[in-house]
Amino acid sequence: MHSRWDDAEAARIEAAAGEDPADRALALRVYTSRLIGQEPDLVLHGGGNTSVKVARRNGAGELAPVIHVKGSGWDLATIEAPGLPGMWLDPLLAARNIPDMSDEEMVRFLRAEMLDQTGPTPSVEALMHAFLPQEVVDHTHSAAALALANQPDAAGIARAIYGDRLCVVPYVMPGFALSHAADGIFAAEGEGTEGMFLVNHGLFSFAGDARTSYENILRFTNECEAFLADNGAPLTGPEGDARVSWTPPEVVALAEALGAHAPFRENLAVDLRSSPAIDRYLALPDLAEISARGTVTPDHVIRIKPRLVIGAKGFARGDWDRALAAYADWYQAYFTRNAARATEPKTMLDPMPRVALIPGLGIAGFGRNAREAAIAADLAEQSARVIWSAERFGRFTPLAEADLFDMEYWSLEQAKLRAAG
Repeated sequence: MHSRWDDAEAARIEAAAGEDPADRALALRVYTSRLIGQEPDLVLHGGGNTSVKVARRNGAGELAPVIHVKGSGWDLATIEAPGLPGMWLDPLLAARNIPDMSDEEMVRFLRAEMLDQTGPTPSVEALMHAFLPQEVVDHTHSAAALALANQPDAAGIARAIYGDRLCVVPYVMPGFALSHAADGIFAAEGEGTEGMFLVNHGLFSFAGDARTSYENILRFTNECEAFLADNGAPLTGPEGDARVSWTPPEVVALAEALGAHAPFRENLAVDLRSSPAIDRYLALPDLAEISARGTVTPDHVIRIKPRLVIGAKGFARGDWDRALAAYADWYQAYFTRNAARATEPKTMLDPMPRVALIPGLGIAGFGRNAREAAIAADLAEQSARVIWSAERFGRFTPLAEADLFDMEYWSLEQAKLRAAG
């Protein structure tokens, strides 16, 4: 993975932003955010977030610190300045002294400090960005890092790769709790570090300028790729366009079976992918058990559910009907046992999968429209590469079911998904 930074383009963007140092810094922040978003093996479909700290004049005409953080609903690949809403930084730093805050309270707290109340809601990881002292912070779901972050000894692996250059953060659900946990770890070991390795989650980089932070996240990712390759578990590339232009009878039968269930009764799109990388994944001897373990990063569960449905080449309508019925039974049981421990009432989502694995044929993503189907297929295609590499290295060990449920039924994530849809 190579840097796409272009000195001439960066200079043009900075000059076009005018003379205000804050506007110039924000313009460069948008530029490197887009560079990150254009790398599918760093982030996919709204994943990841970025920030920059600047100084702006407050109501009294005095310069005061402000943090611009990616807003919910924006994609890094196409983000513009309004997609990085600004908040007064000092009140956010004072949140270090608040022991607990619900998701809804945190959103209200963040929005209350926004310079422009019409802007998008800042990322749920805004406080984590705010607590870090560096001017620029990047967070990605780097594919190579996920193959290692989902290992039983992910923390030890991170130390083997990075030494003390990165802080290592155990899994904590994104939001207020993660911000405080990461802040405590950074306070203990952060001096001189360049980023953070989040177990079961992803990577953070930070620096005093946009280019350095961006190129740091590339370097951290490349180090993971090299480590995997050196240990006989290379993360294979996407290997070209995997989309299949024709519709096999097995997929026609799958579409007919899905069409009998909500939410697909009125609209259904299917996106089939096939490639050597997908074939290698589908050929894993314990595919059913491995694929049922969970998603490669928590964010994916809101797009593709905690597990997939598995079919076979030659499946007809009746075969898919039985497979979907079994999936729905599993999902109902999954919901019931996890909702029972929730502190607030939960309403079950539809019990239909979003991805089908068809050994000998490919991976099918589906949704209520072509965009949803493509998102599901993209995430599943990348997950296939990550999981294959993780299994070659050791054992793919994602989040436990309870953690995935908490993410899938997290009120803030559900709101973000509705807004994006």
